[in-house]
Amino acid sequence: MVQGDSSSTLRVGLVGCGHFGRFHALKSAAAPRETLVGLFDPDQTKAEALAKEAGTKAFGDLDELLSQVEAVIIAVPAELHFTLAVQALRAGKHVLVEKPMAATLEEADELVTLARNAGKVLQVGHLLRYSAEYEAITARIKRPLYIEATRIAPFKPRGTDVSVILDLMIHDLDLILAIVDSPIAQVDAIGAAVSSEHEDIANARVRFENGCVATITASRISLKTERKMRLFSAEGYLSADFGKRELVLIGREKGMLLPGTGGFRREAASWKEHDSLEAEHRAFAASCLDGAPVKVDAQAGRRALEAALAVGDGIAESRQRMELSGLIGDLSS
Repeated sequence: MVQGDSSSTLRVGLVGCGHFGRFHALKSAAAPRETLVGLFDPDQTKAEALAKEAGTKAFGDLDELLSQVEAVIIAVPAELHFTLAVQALRAGKHVLVEKPMAATLEEADELVTLARNAGKVLQVGHLLRYSAEYEAITARIKRPLYIEATRIAPFKPRGTDVSVILDLMIHDLDLILAIVDSPIAQVDAIGAAVSSEHEDIANARVRFENGCVATITASRISLKTERKMRLFSAEGYLSADFGKRELVLIGREKGMLLPGTGGFRREAASWKEHDSLEAEHRAFAASCLDGAPVKVDAQAGRRALEAALAVGDGIAESRQRMELSGLIGDLSS
């Protein structure tokens, strides 16, 4: 990719004017290296309202919008991600698509191939990879042996078009895959649909080929919001509370000496407010304009999708075993 002029701006179009599409529109409109040309949504009233708020134009036709931009941000319901990403890539546009990038691995592979053949950026919106907490963890832990992650929240109708695995757990799956950096060897999982047609609670035990094991819990029917991660590693033990923006590391290199522990130290740290979405947009513009490496590229998006689908398969297998053993009854009764 040809190196761009750092003073140039990327002509961007937004597809999808819902909850998260609005955030994208406002960030794009304010981004110094983006020009938000316009946006499109089948709900024209919604599109016009957001266009007015973001100071841009609502297009009534998607092809017309594509003809006037260099890059597209896709923030629509998950079942439409693949179709719209294909349309944008075939039109020769760079794409930032929200997670999950597709519904199947075959679709993800097609997007990988399309982006590569077109020579275009395909960035997947795994937002936490641009977060301060991800930077804080990876700066301290390099060789995790065991990881526990919990991500629970009260029920909200938004997002229930997919399972809690693709809605919430995929955040931690992507983070853990990036931290561990080893292929998955085995996945065992359980889960249940409680308030929607898809799993609303899920727990997975993921074993990696390098020996690391991760236990991940996700729920969208909890009474409170909690986002935590604990990592056990050769460097020590780290506990991170994403909600409170606090972490504690028990190790040997930094922090206050703990008497009677044989030389272990306790480091307490926090991170400042960090606009992850702004960082994601900044990275997207840099990749499109300057040829900077794509931090969460199509292969990373595919890897997270593959892990999420493996968890779903694990839940189905677990449910089948329980039904065969008589531990649960016919769910249709």
